[in-house]
Amino acid sequence: MDTSPVVGRRERKKAATRQAIADAALRLFLERGYDRVSIRDIAEAADVSTTTLFKHFPSKEALVFDRDEDREAGLIAAVRGRPAGQSVVEALRRHVLESWLPVATHPLRAGFTDLVDSTPALQEYAERMWTRHTAALSTAIADDAGVSHDNIVCRALARFVLDIPALTRGRQDPRTAVEEIFDLLAHGWRPPGR
Repeated sequence: MDTSPVVGRRERKKAATRQAIADAALRLFLERGYDRVSIRDIAEAADVSTTTLFKHFPSKEALVFDRDEDREAGLIAAVRGRPAGQSVVEALRRHVLESWLPVATHPLRAGFTDLVDSTPALQEYAERMWTRHTAALSTAIADDAGVSHDNIVCRALARFVLDIPALTRGRQDPRTAVEEIFDLLAHGWRPPGR
């Protein structure tokens, strides 16, 4: 029996509107550059009012990182909802392989990375987002281990996992790179080639 929640028409419509806004924003940002696109331009391209746009996104920067909340929730769910007997590291490995690899190989990835790297406001937003994700993931790991939320080992693991996209950027074989990093996290340091 399927126990997944039924998504109503209203929720589907909201999700479709949100996605249309995010898609229009990214397309315009990649075509014109972040600073040359206004909120009004995005609203017009998505065929919504600026009021509707702001109901879905609190800021212009948030339009670029439209999956931010989903990513954080996914990381936490990977830790808290993992199968019995699976380690936190293995659960995070699986999550990264399933969720990040499709992003890493997406045709727009290079343009997106260039957009963020060339826009100070987006770099600052990404850094705040990364810090928030680190805190949330670290808390989930600490809760699972039954230790305090300021545990340095839990925080270090969270940071390492969240650094994987940056560490593997531009690699010919991102899957192998991700696997190598998780092998280090799971088994400790072993000199390469041995």
